[in-house]
Amino acid sequence: MRKLIFFAVLLLAMPVFAQGQDAPKAELFGGYSYLRADDAIDGLDLHGWNASFAANLNKWVGLAADFSGHYGDATLVPGTKADLNMHIFTVGPRFSYRGNDRVTPFAHVLVGAARVDSSYLSRLGKIKNSDSTFALVLGGGLDINANKNLAFRLFQADYVMTRFDGETQNNFRISTGLVLKLGSQ
Repeated sequence: MRKLIFFAVLLLAMPVFAQGQDAPKAELFGGYSYLRADDAIDGLDLHGWNASFAANLNKWVGLAADFSGHYGDATLVPGTKADLNMHIFTVGPRFSYRGNDRVTPFAHVLVGAARVDSSYLSRLGKIKNSDSTFALVLGGGLDINANKNLAFRLFQADYVMTRFDGETQNNFRISTGLVLKLGSQ
């Protein structure tokens, strides 16, 4: 009889325990990323990776650190191409809606820095250039929850503003990949 009462109390208490486990303590994301980079001519298509770490302060708000690297080339003059890479390092608040067990939409406002490196071959040898600047990332996405420890980030779409050479660049980034959920609140 004692065991039956214990199990009945445990079953009745399950919703209380489940409320505290709606949000993971932290989330680790990694995946593919595409960046449409704004340049003075017609834009650049850069492919690469995106990774982020988010520490959830509660069910709705977390602090995210987002890192990405994108790579490609651009024609400087006919016959001369430069290898390009852009890395973006940002942090800021992330807001998640966890009212549904299957999907988790989120939005974030991130600030930090962007760095562009380029190199090309000339008659004088290999020429390298680098520049770093302020970066602002505004966006969000949608995670499809596979289970309590893993989700598929269907998409993360971001507006990425940079200020290279004193000019504002309006870039667009979209990413997809896997989210590993660590711990529970």
